[in-house]
Amino acid sequence: MKATRQDGSYPRPLLCREAWTSLDGSWQFAHDDSNAGLAERWFEPSGDERFPARIEVPFPPESPASGVGDRGFHPVVWYRRTIDHDVLGGAATGDGGRAVRALIHFGAVDHRAQVWFDGQLVAEHVGGQSPFTADVTDALGASEAERHVLVVRAEDDPHALHQPRGKQDWREQPHGIWYERTTGIWQPVWLEVVPDQHVVDVAWELHATSAVVSGQVTLASAPERRLTVEVTLTLGDERLAEVSCVATRTVTQVEIPVPALRNGQDRARLLWTPEDPNLVDARVVIRDGDSGEEVDVVASYLGFREVGVGGGWFLLNGQPYYTRSVLNQGYRPETHLASRGSDELRAEVELIKAMGFNAVRVHQKAEDPRFLYWADRLGLLVWGETAGAYEFSAGAIALLTVEWTELVRRYRSHPSVVVWVPVNESWGVQDISTVVAEQQFAQSLVSLTRALDPSRPAVSNEGWEHVDSDILGVHDYTTDPDRLRARYLDRQSASDTVLRGPGPQGRRVVLNDSQRERFLSGEAPLMITEFGGISMSQEEGSWGYEVITSPDQYAARLTGLFDALRASSEIVGFCYTQFMDTVQETNGLVSADGKPKLPVTSIYQIVTGRTYAGPEGPSSTYGWAD
Repeated sequence: MKATRQDGSYPRPLLCREAWTSLDGSWQFAHDDSNAGLAERWFEPSGDERFPARIEVPFPPESPASGVGDRGFHPVVWYRRTIDHDVLGGAATGDGGRAVRALIHFGAVDHRAQVWFDGQLVAEHVGGQSPFTADVTDALGASEAERHVLVVRAEDDPHALHQPRGKQDWREQPHGIWYERTTGIWQPVWLEVVPDQHVVDVAWELHATSAVVSGQVTLASAPERRLTVEVTLTLGDERLAEVSCVATRTVTQVEIPVPALRNGQDRARLLWTPEDPNLVDARVVIRDGDSGEEVDVVASYLGFREVGVGGGWFLLNGQPYYTRSVLNQGYRPETHLASRGSDELRAEVELIKAMGFNAVRVHQKAEDPRFLYWADRLGLLVWGETAGAYEFSAGAIALLTVEWTELVRRYRSHPSVVVWVPVNESWGVQDISTVVAEQQFAQSLVSLTRALDPSRPAVSNEGWEHVDSDILGVHDYTTDPDRLRARYLDRQSASDTVLRGPGPQGRRVVLNDSQRERFLSGEAPLMITEFGGISMSQEEGSWGYEVITSPDQYAARLTGLFDALRASSEIVGFCYTQFMDTVQETNGLVSADGKPKLPVTSIYQIVTGRTYAGPEGPSSTYGWAD
């Protein structure tokens, strides 16, 4: 299978190889409710009879698209499929030589995964949202089998409150704002045959004032012979930079001067913004330092953009930027946390932009990287979040810390990702207002985030009870536009709302003096990062912060709420709840079938306060446009 950056099909868009093999599709499947599979060795190649059902990967077994559709409690599941020897590309030879290696990549498996290849354990991973790779080369040995057997065991206890679960319900049926569970594989699985020494990770960071891009290229192992790393940056047909350096360690730091960025009057044409999302192609070549032969070649990309806060504003490329964001659960009726692929993810980004939003908060999940690819390419700011646990404990601390570290590394080079959110609404730190240990944990997570990536703002606790946030995000579900306007109209009213009393949702907004001073000084700008939640549904069991049945009343209420926030002299951004109806939570601007509840032109005018002049980006071909 071949992929280019432009089609968005490659599951890991920031490190792309031309040749790869998708392992999605029909697998054998079995529930293991008695947890007998390990003792009975279901991972053995001859264990075909243990797998009576079929499942469509990567759709979770609870979802209709999987072909299983069983939403009950099943803590352990198993997957099995065969792989033709031909697609492994000679990864092992009869004499034990190793010319190339066969890697099987898993985008995400919830929650604890074990992987066997021809009966040999080749990988273990904990964390339901972060990726991992199984190197199956050594398991091949000198095998001459025409087909090999890949087996995956996934364990996800629905009642393990210390696991980062996000919006997965602990009850058998969805209730309130929680949805069906996701067990096992829910992001793509694919195979690559790569050189023995190869690139496993790349990362990019722009320093515009010095006209330099810092690159980080990670190899599979420390070089045993002289290797060079070559990086070429191009924008269309324009070659912007080319550098080469010697690789002496596993991780090579590459400083890439970009002369075109030195011209401050011409720099704007190169920069990435939602309105002009320029992407710079990066070609990375690992070359034998003696022979000059190519060892490995990968394609990546980056956006020339910087983000930060200052003067009471969110800053994009050094300039104040008002963010119009929408909350996206990333949960779809047929596929649940998974998606049907690149085209569906592109359509979601296009529709969000067409409705007038320039940003999105992906809520309580780490989204498929292909969604971020389309946000990068089409121009949509993203707040990067993760699933929260439901209890505070040593186990919860360990799990979230490790997984969050992996997620920040996975997404850190996407130009669309502009803010990090490790904790939302005190999930996992429910008693943070009174328990010092929970305050310290929130503080440590935001400090860890800044250590991993100092180039973006980080939020210690999105919505309320902030301890150390670069942006003061406040959740306010007041559905009366006049009350909402009065709360934030000017400096005095906004300060009273934020700093006095229990806060709009009954929780204090800030918990310490240092956060208070950061707000008062303008160092931490104010945004209303959840509001609205208006439902337009007459179905029994549907839920919203307010239910309105008339389209005219619905439009009027939305207009009042958005106008109220735009009237504020202190608010520099907002996030409406939410983009799409999700199960019983029917407060989306879009119904569960993907159709906007009002004409796109009307939603655009409500969101932006401007006359509709066409979508802010490429028009969609997926049927939602007027």
